[in-house]
Amino acid sequence: MAVSGKGRGSLTADKRYTPARQAPPRSGGGGGTPPRKPARGSGGPPRKRGPIGRLFFGFFGLIWRIIWGVGWRVGFVVGSVLAAAVLYFFAQLPPVTDLVDARSRGSVTFLDREDKVYAWRGETFGGMITAETVSPFLHDAVVATEDRRFYRHFGISPRGIASAVRINLSEGRGPLEGNGGSTITQQVAKLLCLGVPYDPAQWKSEAEYESDCRRGGIWRKIKEVPYAIAMEVKYSKEEILTIYFNRAYLGAGARGFEAAAQRYFGKSANEVGPAEAAMLAGLLKAPSYFAPTNNMDRARARANVIIGLMEEQGYLTADQANDARANPARLSEAAASRSGGFFADWVMETAPAFLTSETTEDVVIRTTLDQRLQKSAEEALAFVFDTKIKQGSNAQAAIVVMSADGAVRAMVGGRKIEAAGSFNRATQALRQTGSTFKPFVYAAALDLGYSPSDYVEDTPLTLNIPGSGPWTPKNYDNQFKGLITLTQALAESRNIPAVKVSEWVGRDAVRQVANGFGIKSNLTDVPSMALGASEATLLETTGAFAGILNGGSSVTPYGLVELSLQGESEPLIGAAGGIGERVIQEQSARLLTYMMSQVIDAGTGTRARLDGRPAAGKTGTTQAARDAWFVGFTADYVAGVWMGYDDNTPLTGVTGGGLPAEIWHEVMTRVHEGVEVKPLPMEIPEPRRPPQPENPEYAQPLPDQTGQGQPQRERTQEDPVESLLRDLLGLY
Repeated sequence: MAVSGKGRGSLTADKRYTPARQAPPRSGGGGGTPPRKPARGSGGPPRKRGPIGRLFFGFFGLIWRIIWGVGWRVGFVVGSVLAAAVLYFFAQLPPVTDLVDARSRGSVTFLDREDKVYAWRGETFGGMITAETVSPFLHDAVVATEDRRFYRHFGISPRGIASAVRINLSEGRGPLEGNGGSTITQQVAKLLCLGVPYDPAQWKSEAEYESDCRRGGIWRKIKEVPYAIAMEVKYSKEEILTIYFNRAYLGAGARGFEAAAQRYFGKSANEVGPAEAAMLAGLLKAPSYFAPTNNMDRARARANVIIGLMEEQGYLTADQANDARANPARLSEAAASRSGGFFADWVMETAPAFLTSETTEDVVIRTTLDQRLQKSAEEALAFVFDTKIKQGSNAQAAIVVMSADGAVRAMVGGRKIEAAGSFNRATQALRQTGSTFKPFVYAAALDLGYSPSDYVEDTPLTLNIPGSGPWTPKNYDNQFKGLITLTQALAESRNIPAVKVSEWVGRDAVRQVANGFGIKSNLTDVPSMALGASEATLLETTGAFAGILNGGSSVTPYGLVELSLQGESEPLIGAAGGIGERVIQEQSARLLTYMMSQVIDAGTGTRARLDGRPAAGKTGTTQAARDAWFVGFTADYVAGVWMGYDDNTPLTGVTGGGLPAEIWHEVMTRVHEGVEVKPLPMEIPEPRRPPQPENPEYAQPLPDQTGQGQPQRERTQEDPVESLLRDLLGLY
């Protein structure tokens, strides 16, 4: 049957397809889930911004895209350059053992006559130590003081640098001036000069080289970064500390903690306790300023700061910290005494330069120094200046003590202990000797056969000097004693008799004796030579008197016994001084010793007299009292004292028989403590009758004369020239 199309319902085929989305139920309809908001980005309509928002966010989006685009590219370039620099430095870094000692010069260690250390010269390297073997107190003190985050950074500390910049700016300095915020690794980089070796052609000295290496600035900091990182990659933390422990300069010529511990405390850096470790670590900030040999109070104050840091960071317990503060570090005996500096300088000058000041090795020099005698000389000088000279005086003094063979036992080159290389008045000051020269005049006469009992006239004398005209010497007291013995003339230091004797025996003979005994200066060929018009050093003059004590043989003063390389027993050189050739006969020396003993017993040197101990010597005062001397000896030691001003200002009220004699007395009293009293090697001459007016010929010896030694020269058969000279000079 046919069906019409009007009013027909849905076809069955249409019902096979359901709609994609059901229409939501009507409100109030039966049940169903509530409607949900479409998720963001899940197809809902985009949120629209206004024109101002679009402009604002568009602009900053553009800036961000530019920054990001440039930033990652710059970062990539910087990172690549940094990585390349690190790799370059990494390849250049040598093994740790090659970095612990890079000194271009060696050191000199001085030992006294008992093989005890008393001085150092150059930069001393005490030997390699490691972070594993060094005292744990020293290890921790360095980390606590210099870089508390050492084990937590990779070579540089941005936090430390930022803190340093803040401190510098707050104190009115530039951001990189003053505190640098350097880690220990960066400090080691500076010590290694960023791998640049020392070149004498580029730097005048190692000090200038190191100063240049420590120089700050932005470019230096930038270069430090890759070098420090390379070190962190190449070495372990303990290896970096090992380099630091061995290369850091710690004052007083000590390079590295081992050398510093030995120099200041006489022990290894492996053995130091908390107080000593704190004092050593405190030197890193300013080695010379905080050196305990420079100012112990300042060094201890700095050490207490370090102890506080160690306690705060847990390296020390409260009890350990309190004990370290209550028992501060003390210097070793050698470091505390600071004696022998002038002596060490003198030995450095006398030994070959290539083994001392220019050595590339570590050298050990055994010397003749006696530290007990050295201390005695220093204390004696200080005592006299403290008790008998007004405060503020700039007068200077020098002392030399030696044995009869020329071995120098003590040397004081000035009133104060000064830095190495200071002016040494005992060895470098050429001064007129004054009447201290007179013993050589009488030595020449005695060696020609005259006797201390012979007579000479102390009467007015005028000599005509070619080119200068008449010259009239005077005695210091402007008086004349008439006929006196040679012994009295020397004991009272009479000038006119000394000139007469010198002219009689001949200036050449006097000059020969003086030069033979070690007076090296060019003695002027004028009559005033007998009065010490020429110059000499205190060391020369004292050595010349040693020749009189030893029986008439010359001596070369010496301080070096032997020189060897450190660690080797075979010496490279030995002593270069001692007793030399005979200058005058032994009997002449013994007679002269007697004459000089009268200077102390009854003459101008009575202030030098030693209680119960025989001594001989001679005073000396130069023109206008610019120099005052006393040189003398006992049976054991010879000592010389000079006093004056460096600028040749005349002394006020000082003669050789005054303060110099008192200094000599104080020195020798201390030097001879505990030393057995011995007689002087002297011979008392037989007395002679003075010549009678009716018989002006030379007086013959008394009948009981022993006749020992050279017989007296026959005077009764003189030639006319000798007779004329005798009449002129009034010598009998």
